[in-house]
Amino acid sequence: MDIDFGVPASNLKQFGLGSTLHVADLGAGSGHYTRALSGMLSEGKVYAIEVQKEILERLKNDLSREGKTNVEYIWANIEKMGGTKLADNSLDAVVISNVFFQIEDKVTFIKEVKRILKPKGKILLIDWSGSFGGMGPTSESVVTEDSARSLFENNGFVFEKNINAGANHWGMVLVK
Repeated sequence: MDIDFGVPASNLKQFGLGSTLHVADLGAGSGHYTRALSGMLSEGKVYAIEVQKEILERLKNDLSREGKTNVEYIWANIEKMGGTKLADNSLDAVVISNVFFQIEDKVTFIKEVKRILKPKGKILLIDWSGSFGGMGPTSESVVTEDSARSLFENNGFVFEKNINAGANHWGMVLVK
């Protein structure tokens, strides 16, 4: 089975970011979105936020070798209030890709995202549309698009649009 993991550049193009923005990649992992954001935000800044220190160090080393200088690496727990270590109302946008299904306390996570986003700040939310033979989350962990949208809307966000995030994912843009 071919699994489509979503193409960060394509997804970010649909998000529509300017080159001077400050954007966080929450749960940066191996850095596919951090890398793509770094290239797009030529005059902006990317915050790669990850709870697994070893993965964050590897990402930092990789992107340093590639000459990426507009990335700040933050070892942090995105699931706690204040856990991102970012200031209130400090970001223009946030990318949350293939992370939401793993979050245990989704409401606290959403409140933390709301705290760090500027007024009218945007979220690009992408997650698995199903469980694909062990490539995605377990079927019990899958968060449906409707469920995610409701959670964000019930916590003060406004749905802007859906994006085409590939065959195995759903994606949407929400505004604070």
